Amino acid sequence: MIGQLIKLVLGLAVLGAIGLSVYAYVGDLAPDPSEQTMTVNLDAG
Repeated sequence: MIGQLIKLVLGLAVLGAIGLSVYAYVGDLAPDPSEQTMTVNLDAG
């Protein structure tokens, strides 16, 4: 009984790791590009 439970937990952990790896490679994790501007005041005095 305990052996089957350990096998189940290990199997779920392996499937979770595989799923996370597939999501990391296939999923679009990059943010949308957007133009940003910032005014810079230089002290020339």
